[in-house]
Amino acid sequence: MERPSRQRQQERDTEQETDESTVSCPECDSEDIVTDADQELVCEDCGLVLDERNIDRGPEWRAFNHNERQSKSRVGAPITETMHDKGLTTTIDWKDKDAYGRSLSSEKRSQMHRLRKWQERIRTKDAGERNLQFALSEIDRMASALGVPRSVREVASVIYRRALNEDLIRGRSIEGVSTAALYAACRQEGIPRSLDEVADVSRVPQKEIGRTYRYISQELGLELKPVDPKQFVPRFASALQLSEEVQSKATEIIDVSAEQGLLSGKSPTGFAAAAIYAASLLCNEKKTQREVADVAQVTEVTIRNRYQEQIEAMGFR
Repeated sequence: MERPSRQRQQERDTEQETDESTVSCPECDSEDIVTDADQELVCEDCGLVLDERNIDRGPEWRAFNHNERQSKSRVGAPITETMHDKGLTTTIDWKDKDAYGRSLSSEKRSQMHRLRKWQERIRTKDAGERNLQFALSEIDRMASALGVPRSVREVASVIYRRALNEDLIRGRSIEGVSTAALYAACRQEGIPRSLDEVADVSRVPQKEIGRTYRYISQELGLELKPVDPKQFVPRFASALQLSEEVQSKATEIIDVSAEQGLLSGKSPTGFAAAAIYAASLLCNEKKTQREVADVAQVTEVTIRNRYQEQIEAMGFR
């Protein structure tokens, strides 16, 4: 007897949703009906309120600033892959105060200190979790130094967890695998960071990072496209304080050169740096090769060689 009644309820809910989606304004016959912040159905054209008795699915309390919202909220942080326990753990605050803000006695303070110490110890139950905690902290440290967004840290943590589950860490350093996972996440998310930049914030040599990156990308089947030099143009141009005109010209130079096959086998950072140098000369915003090389972390010889190729491809010589 329960199943038919539940089915009828679902049918009524579906009919109600259909009615709400096809409702029109009685004043102007417009179908542009939206739901505002107060959960009211409002006509977007004339502003008529059609229904003001909708269910408010938000919290029952009101907050007017961030501090009030934080103090009244009764939910924790969302699950994250950047922590070894995914954030599902208990934390003991370092402030020695009770719920009313009063200072604790010396006996209570020593007790909370012992509890805090043991809480940190039992968060990791074995060596595997301790190694994972160290690797994720390394990813977070390097991501902060590179200035990449939160999504890259999440993807890097997922890649490292997959490598750990596939037993790809054995025989390799934790720092090397975590750095390779971060570089792969930058490639996967389209965040332009060269291998040299990642190696600068890492504690392992660049050769080991590249070798480990190729290994885990092959074993995990990561579908990573070649790095597009155009991704580096906005960051390099911003560091050199160049205009939008130079950026557009550099992008055009890269497109024309790539169509003629000059990009194959070339470093994307050096290719982008040479395009920016050429564009700055063409747009009368001259920058020296040394200035461009310092920003792109390439040599002046690389810029000169790529510059000659790109100028010939553009037909200026």
